[in-house]
Amino acid sequence: MIPALNLPPISVEHIDQRVRLHGIDWEGYESFLALRGEQSGTRVTYLDGELELMSPSINHEIFKKTLARLLEAYAEEKGIELNGYGSWTVKSAKDKLGVEADECYVVGLRDAEPTIPDIAIEVVWTSGGIDKLEVYRGLGVPEVWFWQKGALRFFLLREDGYLASARSRLLPDLDPALIARCMGESSQTQAVRALRAALRDAGIRN
Repeated sequence: MIPALNLPPISVEHIDQRVRLHGIDWEGYESFLALRGEQSGTRVTYLDGELELMSPSINHEIFKKTLARLLEAYAEEKGIELNGYGSWTVKSAKDKLGVEADECYVVGLRDAEPTIPDIAIEVVWTSGGIDKLEVYRGLGVPEVWFWQKGALRFFLLREDGYLASARSRLLPDLDPALIARCMGESSQTQAVRALRAALRDAGIRN
């Protein structure tokens, strides 16, 4: 069951809007990104000639922002170096791939700017669209997390593709059940407070 989180009633404005274009070459993809600029909320995915434009609904954005705040609060409580890159456009001209996650992160400190995130987060609110895992696989993103139907799912990159996992490899102590419970709080602030309280209680007991 999808947690309530004070979401507005379902309407057209609360459904992700997608447009998919076929036969778009790499130059066409790059041209669209340039025309769009940095301000648009539209997320763009490109897979070898297939271009998808997704305008996220308010529900989609509520879930992705809540999940981001929870992950960042978790990292603070655990003393983990975590840098967020938002909906960073990650792309490869050689492989004809491009994607913009709902949120993405790099774990740990780096001596140089990263070329790909360690963790990409996707909220699945309405079905359909390009296979994001195929795009992420081609780009070599180590972990992809999906928030779908009230649960957090982890996919870890192996040599032969992504493998579903009960836990993150990069953040193995992160409890997806705890995150799901906190996602069901009445507001984002209450969700973060609930997470911090649970982590501190667990620390006291240990």
